[in-house]
Amino acid sequence: MAKDPVCGMQVDEKTPAGKSEYKGKPYYFCCSGCKDTFDKEPEKFITLPKENSGHHHH
Repeated sequence: MAKDPVCGMQVDEKTPAGKSEYKGKPYYFCCSGCKDTFDKEPEKFITLPKENSGHHHH
């Protein structure tokens, strides 16, 4: 499992809703919205402390 860098959810690398590569490292996303947010400002998410900084899922 990988952690979505935008919202902090656990994502299965085999079946992610989205995937991006940045500086040679893959990032996995729970939904296309998180992927789009990351793609716009990846540095904002890879430099944050590991905490939930995105949206909340219900």
